[in-house]
Amino acid sequence: MTVSSSTLLELAARYGVAAEFDDWTGRRTAIAESTLVAVLEALGVPAGTEQERAEALAAHDRQYWQRSLPPIVLGRSSVASSFWVHVTHGDPVDLTLQLEDGTERTGLRQLENNRPPYDLGDRLIGEATFELPPDLPLGYHRLRLRLAGHIVETPVVVSPACVGLPARLGARRAWGLAVQLYSVRSQNSWGTGDLTDLTDLAVWSAAEHGAGFILVNPLHAAAPVAPMEPSPYLPTSRRFGNPLYLRVEAITEFAAVRHRGRLRAARTAVNKRADRHPTIDRDAAWQAKRSALEHVYRVERSAGRELAYTAYRARQGRSLEEFAIWCALAERHGADWRAWPRELQHPANPEVAAFAEAHPDAVDFHRWLQWVLDDQLTSAQAAAEQAGMALGVMSDLAVGVDPGGADAWALQDVLALGVTAGAPPDEFNQLGQDWSQPPWRPDRLAD
Repeated sequence: MTVSSSTLLELAARYGVAAEFDDWTGRRTAIAESTLVAVLEALGVPAGTEQERAEALAAHDRQYWQRSLPPIVLGRSSVASSFWVHVTHGDPVDLTLQLEDGTERTGLRQLENNRPPYDLGDRLIGEATFELPPDLPLGYHRLRLRLAGHIVETPVVVSPACVGLPARLGARRAWGLAVQLYSVRSQNSWGTGDLTDLTDLAVWSAAEHGAGFILVNPLHAAAPVAPMEPSPYLPTSRRFGNPLYLRVEAITEFAAVRHRGRLRAARTAVNKRADRHPTIDRDAAWQAKRSALEHVYRVERSAGRELAYTAYRARQGRSLEEFAIWCALAERHGADWRAWPRELQHPANPEVAAFAEAHPDAVDFHRWLQWVLDDQLTSAQAAAEQAGMALGVMSDLAVGVDPGGADAWALQDVLALGVTAGAPPDEFNQLGQDWSQPPWRPDRLAD
């Protein structure tokens, strides 16, 4: 393996791309130059030649010095941190920190910074460093820099220095069950385990055996079309759940469904079919359950329930809208948005909005599924706590998402779609692993 050039290594460092790693034996391993080039190009940085690398470094320098403030300032509670400010060399720095509650702080402490000014061509830019106070409250704040003739702002996010345990746990250690929810079936399931089964298992394990938690596989959403992805670790979305886990009869409006007996007969049929199969048939379960859910969806909701649904939609905002639109599109064009008609391949395209306007019920059905799913999961947690669990329901999380799925479609502008996350060779898998999931682009997330 050839040693990468110094300019390529510097460029990789600028964009947060690791150039080496320690393998499972502890040996320091250099990453191939071709890999570094491919990753940088997935980040929109041409790096195949020395000239391209030099130009990319110069462009990165200019972009950095042209910014008056960082794209975002991050802090931790009770921990002092710092941030830079760029102004015309020799100009004073006038900073105001506006907290989330509307109060303001001025007089931030300036730290030593001996970095020489940078020549932008038309002016010299100086850099100053300031301390972000350690006593800032948690939350989303704003940093304001007053310049000659205009004001520049950037968000300040202060997060906890650590995440504590719930007070009800006290100093005790807790034990619990780890289950794959789709396998926790009962006679009232629809071919797979669901959130009512989860509730029953949580209450039983807490009340009868003193369990403090129940850990389940990721409950992330899968594409709503067959064949449904069997792995919960390759979801279409990590932001929303899988309606396969809904208990149809637990939805409030089920009581008003006409011909409820037919729906129960469908449940019995899919359960009997599941009993005969050695493996779980998600597609058959979802087909039966989806049909039943459509009947429940068409029931008129009470005024209170309608208000609750409206509030849920407001809380979830644009993310829910885009997810529901993607689901409706997937039911017509398939589960991989990269194979859709080009005009539907980006959520901002006018054709996507036109589709949503032309198919309001199809889109709303998928919004509604997430609402009732959120309601049932909240009820499961409440029942677990009431039964005595200190922690309640704990859910595993997938590392990433399906590159053809809902999140990759909605968030494609902040994902590096040309590369995938994985793991280098180790004792368990000496060929390494490819998880087929696009990583985030830190540069786009910052902006």
